[in-house]
Amino acid sequence: MRLATLRNEDGSGTVAVRVDGQIAVELDAAHVGALLDRPDWRKVASAAGPRHAFAPNRLAPVVPVPSKIICVGLNYRHHILEMGRVLPEYPTLFAKFADALVGPEDSIIRPSETEQMDWEAELAIVIGDTVRRANDRQAQDAIAGFTALNDVTMRDWQYRTPMWLQGKTFEQTTPVGPVLVTPDELPGGVRPSLRLTCSVDGRIVQDANTADLVFDPVSLVKYVSTITTLRPGDLIATGTPGGVGHARKPPTYLSEGSVLVTELSGIGRLRNSVVGQGT
Repeated sequence: MRLATLRNEDGSGTVAVRVDGQIAVELDAAHVGALLDRPDWRKVASAAGPRHAFAPNRLAPVVPVPSKIICVGLNYRHHILEMGRVLPEYPTLFAKFADALVGPEDSIIRPSETEQMDWEAELAIVIGDTVRRANDRQAQDAIAGFTALNDVTMRDWQYRTPMWLQGKTFEQTTPVGPVLVTPDELPGGVRPSLRLTCSVDGRIVQDANTADLVFDPVSLVKYVSTITTLRPGDLIATGTPGGVGHARKPPTYLSEGSVLVTELSGIGRLRNSVVGQGT
């Protein structure tokens, strides 16, 4: 099953939809987060409803206002080892706020305060059940599905201090979507094996497979839920592979006019242009 949040054509709000090929079937919920908050969300998501042509240009973030966005750093095995580092014993965690999110074809707003805006293509987990201190089975059951996310980062702000938050959650910088895909439709299920790519202005800069994650989605749900209750619609961004601009020689960053494309096989593509403030 593929679910999305679609902006109404008249600008009056949003509606959750099931995407059946090129058809959007409207569901009884204002957005995917509201849908997942219903105990019977799987039944509601399978129901009949008004049908119309799917319009990707009207997509909002899959979950527009999650209660939590937890992000993971240093989580691709090959990239860590090629840098000569030891694989981490525990996940590196930080957070974003919902104001950072934009839709899969929305503009990314480049803050005037940064000179080092970087890309980080990621697989994101979407939580479908309330869970705390999950065991393996509970963690698997709590995964509603997966989507794509780009953890666009202001490196000059990220590294001002040892704490990363300030570089990670500038408003309108983090595209997410285009759809939530349930695990049954993906190779590997709740531990999916998907090709992940990122390109800037048509040039591929990141290319990896999510099977290379050190901490897979199930282990991340278990770990994070030990710290805090995970709720329907919460997002866990699972980390980015090598190829980010900051690590290049010389470093390369996004600028106004850059086109950032993030793609996950089996899920879809984010295509976002970078614009300046007030554009």
